[in-house]
Amino acid sequence: MSMPTTPNDDKRPDKDAKPSLEESQITEGSQATEGSQPTMPKTPQIDEEQVRREETSARDRALNPEVVSGANAATENVDEDTVDNTSSGDEQPSPHGLGQVYHRGPVVLRGKMIPDDTTSGNLLKEDESTDWLHMDPWRVLRIQSEFVDGFGALAELGKAVSVFGSARTSRKDPFYKAAEQMGKDLAKHDVAVITGGGPGIMEAANKGAAIAGGTSVGLGIELPHEQGLNEYVNLGLVFRYFFVRKTMFVKYSRGTIVCPGGFGTMDELFEILTLVQTHKVKYMPVVLFGSQYWNGLLKWVTGTLIPDGMISDLDPSLMFITDDPAEAVAASIGELAPRKG
Repeated sequence: MSMPTTPNDDKRPDKDAKPSLEESQITEGSQATEGSQPTMPKTPQIDEEQVRREETSARDRALNPEVVSGANAATENVDEDTVDNTSSGDEQPSPHGLGQVYHRGPVVLRGKMIPDDTTSGNLLKEDESTDWLHMDPWRVLRIQSEFVDGFGALAELGKAVSVFGSARTSRKDPFYKAAEQMGKDLAKHDVAVITGGGPGIMEAANKGAAIAGGTSVGLGIELPHEQGLNEYVNLGLVFRYFFVRKTMFVKYSRGTIVCPGGFGTMDELFEILTLVQTHKVKYMPVVLFGSQYWNGLLKWVTGTLIPDGMISDLDPSLMFITDDPAEAVAASIGELAPRKG
């Protein structure tokens, strides 16, 4: 006989049926309430787009100090005693009433002096103008590089003598022949020859040294009327700046032979005489080659400068005058005691 059914029989749960989602949540809640082991909280979903926005914002703040400036602007109304001037960033609130502070390397800028651009931004942006090539900070770097190049090339030169003279002296001139002979004699003494690297007397001295198998150095300068170094230079440098070139002449020469020349030759002569007279360099023989050419200058030195008290009676003895190439070489390398012409 079958048992009668009740209205609630259809709502009895099947023992093999799985609970619904709502029933599971209710059961979990009741279990936690009753003191059983709580379930771990669910891991929140990561908003990847938000993460990317935050990373981009942080990167922009690092590369653009203006972003930091905008953030710092909110602190302008803070009492001056409470402003933290040790905070990081290119711009900081100023306790002196001039507004924000901007640091560009060692330079501190405030108020209206704060630029709209940044050093990093200027470095990375595309340059439309090359005016910066002609500005003083860039010139300082070029000057520094010329000193580095000169010291590096000449540091191991050894004993050397500088030979000065006119670039306009022709190859048929007796002074050209004499300078060539002096270059040969210096090379035979294992002494390098240093010239300005140009034509005339400079070419002659370089030629003599090169032919004799010696070191023939040319220290050129950018000039509109001279075309590079002469063909007898076997160690050459070309400079932009006269004062760098002069430093190389003085630093690496043990003596000097001065042949007839113009303003450039006179400049080198009196530069060396001044350095020796003022003890900026140790004694360096200064040989004037060609007595007829130099006598007028020596008469003016002894007849005007000394009587007027412009130099001492001993200063003319810094120069040695001769017409003999062999004697000039011997005096320039210190084998002869200097004497007044």
